[in-house]
Amino acid sequence: MDEQSAIILATGLKYLGAGLAMTGAIGAGAGVGIVVGGAVQGIARNPDASGEIQSNMILGVALAEAVAIYALVVALILIFVAPVGA
Repeated sequence: MDEQSAIILATGLKYLGAGLAMTGAIGAGAGVGIVVGGAVQGIARNPDASGEIQSNMILGVALAEAVAIYALVVALILIFVAPVGA
């Protein structure tokens, strides 16, 4: 394999890795859905506790979204920082 083909292959694999890194956003989306669904059910069953449930829900959503942000950072590092054929 010549040098040009190796660089093209490495670039393609770099983009593939960035795409695979973003699969972490799937888990974050599912986590947010589960947390919000549980909070809605809890508020529907006990409206008096809505303030406490809502504050816990916001914390849970923030923690779940942190995973998606980390996945995005890894993908951006792979695309823009990782050298290919230096």
